[in-house]
Amino acid sequence: MSQLSDQDILELIRKPDSKNYGFNLLIKKYQKKVYMHVRRLVLVHDDADDVTQDIFIKVFENIDKFREQSQLFTWIYRIATNEALSFLKKKKTRSFIFLSDITHKLGDSLQNDPLFDGDAIQQKLFKAVASLPNKQKLVFNMKYFDEMKYEEISQVLGTSVGALKTSYHHAVKKIQQQLNIN
Repeated sequence: MSQLSDQDILELIRKPDSKNYGFNLLIKKYQKKVYMHVRRLVLVHDDADDVTQDIFIKVFENIDKFREQSQLFTWIYRIATNEALSFLKKKKTRSFIFLSDITHKLGDSLQNDPLFDGDAIQQKLFKAVASLPNKQKLVFNMKYFDEMKYEEISQVLGTSVGALKTSYHHAVKKIQQQLNIN
């Protein structure tokens, strides 16, 4: 079967007799993208796996509220971003440590993660990205790794394109400084 459009998947989901089938197609289409987006934010595989599962539960529970004012992908990414940030905030609250300390520790944990197969340069890049403020991290991840356009990121984050360009520019400069790239 060829790749169905979002509209085709939504039509299947909206019919009671094909809702589960349609939702399974939606998961197959977006699970990897959502997982990678979340993984770059929370860094630990098990955490990213749990958050991704929570995201798709939330999507399933709220799919009837999706009004198609944006693309389905954008709506799912917005949910994914909010869930990942909420997870990090809860982790900070439970640990009673600063979020910057958490991201630093999570960045260090990449070296011990058997599911992370990156080389030393990738580890440095992920640690540099992990050290960014949340807004810059989100914008950098979406622009650099997910190859999203500023207009798409604007819809997900509800921020102007100009502000996103500024955040991305600052993120790149900070990463270059950490990697000693001129």
